[in-house]
This record gives sequence, structure tokens and C-alpha cells, in this order.
Amino acid sequence: MVLSRFTNKIKENFPIFKNQPKLVYLDNASTTQTPRVALDAMNFYYEQRRANIHRGVYQLSALATELYEESRQIVAKWLNASDAEVVFTSGTTHGLNLLAYSLGKDLKPGDNVVLTRMEHHANLVPWVEMSKRYGFEVKYIELTADGRLLTVSLPIDKSTKIVSFCHISNTLGTINPVAELVTLAKKVDAMIIIDAAQSVAHLPVDVKALDCDFLIFSGHKMYGPTGIGILYGKKARLEKLEPFFFGGDMIREVRYDGATWNDVPWKFEGGTPNIAGAIGLAAAVRWLTEIGLEAIKVHEQELRDLTIRQLDDLADVTIVGPRVQAGPIISFVVKDIHPHDVAQILDSHNIAVRAGHHCAMPLMNYLGLDGTVRISFGVYNSKEDIDTMIEGLKDIITRFSRKRSGIRPD
Repeated sequence: MVLSRFTNKIKENFPIFKNQPKLVYLDNASTTQTPRVALDAMNFYYEQRRANIHRGVYQLSALATELYEESRQIVAKWLNASDAEVVFTSGTTHGLNLLAYSLGKDLKPGDNVVLTRMEHHANLVPWVEMSKRYGFEVKYIELTADGRLLTVSLPIDKSTKIVSFCHISNTLGTINPVAELVTLAKKVDAMIIIDAAQSVAHLPVDVKALDCDFLIFSGHKMYGPTGIGILYGKKARLEKLEPFFFGGDMIREVRYDGATWNDVPWKFEGGTPNIAGAIGLAAAVRWLTEIGLEAIKVHEQELRDLTIRQLDDLADVTIVGPRVQAGPIISFVVKDIHPHDVAQILDSHNIAVRAGHHCAMPLMNYLGLDGTVRISFGVYNSKEDIDTMIEGLKDIITRFSRKRSGIRPD
């Protein structure tokens, strides 16, 4: 494995594995662990730069502002964007809601927004709610039997104003064909929004190469802190976009009868932002850059391939999702065993996995499932983690098989 010889060294960067040495953590699609460098960066702010930003004329405030804006520059460079195109949010859900509220009000009956059947609730519910308010239609790209987009009959037409989709499905692991979707959207002059929550920690993301209008992700899914995220938008798009959150530094001038807004990106950052979170996110970006996303991608793909081979050897396990063109996420079901039971028993072995709908209830209904067990990889996972999880699954299958047969468990 490309990173196998570094796995233990990488784990040393994460205090949680020192404090919980038996932990097998396979829920990275929900939240990754945070390396010491990000924790230290946030502590430096709290211990040596603690002040509000932008408004203070005193030195400590200026130093805090410098750290915050330097963090924006680091993220912008990482995305191949300009500083003005990077807006700090509280996470992916915040960014997607901002776009739905601000763009939705410009849509009308006869217009449509195109999503996929595999979207996270955060990229589905806001658009559906705005469609009720403004009368536009929400359409969905259908799926193949193995969980890929059915691209032969896409519902993108001249009435499509927005195409919004996940880069990688948080449930199926599907890597969606961004270039194809962007090309089709541009043919009808539709805006492109990419939910990159599941891709930025696993694949190199260049917003200019992707040529999307907006791209959103969360810090806590890429080794950064919780409560911080990024909304990237092309500058021209952001300048036209109306904010929906008001107050604080997003204001240029306020009168009793109205107000005018600050320049981008600050007009979308109302109130006191998560200053420490932005600083911690920038530290996580630096850390990811040092390791190299190409190397991480290869490592996680090897873990995925190994896991699939071992799951295929278990007769009662069915993988849900594609085997090719997929990221470091695998969903599966175990015959006659509820996903929650699987997850709870694995937890008794110190193995952390996710079970349920994965914030994709419509997708589960579409697939005719009550839920799945989901395992998702991070840079610190190893072959030993997979072996431990597989042994746990074997134990579960054996125990339930004996129970169904009326055999008392050992």
C-alpha cells in the first residue's frame, strides 16, 4: 500500500488514537478526526490572538484579522480560487441553504432545478421548500442498478436554471461525472453547484478545472474542526448573489430605511464568524497538502478494493453502490440483520461505523432499503482496521445464524 508504511506515523498526528488506542474509526464520511497541527493552530488563536476581527483598531484585533484572512488565502490557493471567491460558512448545510434561499427567489413557475436521486438532505430539502414558495419544479437524475447516474436521459433542458449535485455520494460512494454534467448545464446556461463535502479530503479539487459556479464543503469532513465550512463562488456570481443573513461586518452602511452590503466575500459573513475554526481549517489544508491528495486517493482506493474483496467472501453481505468510479465509502446490508444491530455490535468491538439512512432517506426509499451499514476511510486507516472490521462482521453473522437456528450462542 502506498501509505501503509506511513499509517502508524500518520496516526501519531491524531490525539484521539493515543487516548483511544483500540479505536477502529471507519466513519470518516460523517466526521474525520483532527490532527494536532489544527488543534495547535486554534489554541494559538485562543491563547495568543483572542479578539474579534475586522472592527478593532487595536493591535490584537489586527493580528487576529491577519490570521483569519491568511486562512482564507490558504484555502483559496488550495482550491485554485481567488480570495474574494472564498466565503467562510458553518458548513456544507449552511452553504447549500444560502444558495437555495438566495437563488431560489429568482426562479419562477416553468423553471426547474435538477438534482440527483442520491443527494444528501441538505441539497434536497432547501430546493424542495423553495419550489413550494416560488413555484419552480425540482427534477431528479435517475440511477442505474449499481448506483451511478443514468446519463442517457438527463432531465436538463432549456428550462433548467440550476444543476446541483454531490461530487461523491455520501451513501453510495459514487463519484459523479462532473465534466459531463457541467457541459450539459452550460449548454442551457444553467448554474452548476457542487456539494464537495465527500471529495475535498480524498481527491484534488480545482474549481477552475471543474468550471463550476459554486462549490461547498465542510471542515469537519477534511480533518478540520466542526462549525466551519467553505462556499466557493465565481466572483461575478457572488457579486450578484443577495445575502440572506444580515448584520455585523457584512454591512457597508445602515440607515433606518435600509442598508448596503460589503464587498465579497464579506457580505456573506454576517456576525462574528468562527475565527478559530477558519484558522484550524487552514491548518488542516496545509497538513493535507503536505501529505498529498494524490497519495491519499491511492491509499484509500487500495483500502476500498481490499474491503470489497473481503466483503464479497461473506455470503450474507450485499454491497449497495458501484464498484467502479467510487470514492472511499462503502455501504452494505447483511441479510436478515438490521443495520443498527450491526453497528451496535461492531461498536462493542471498538469499531465505529455508521448505520441508517445517512441523511439520504429519499434515496433509501428509492432503493427499497430500511438503511445500510456504511464504512468510510480516512488517511489513518489501515489493512489491520479492515481485518478487524471483517472479523467483527463474521462474528455478527455467526451469532445471528445460530440464533435463527435455535442454537444457543457460546
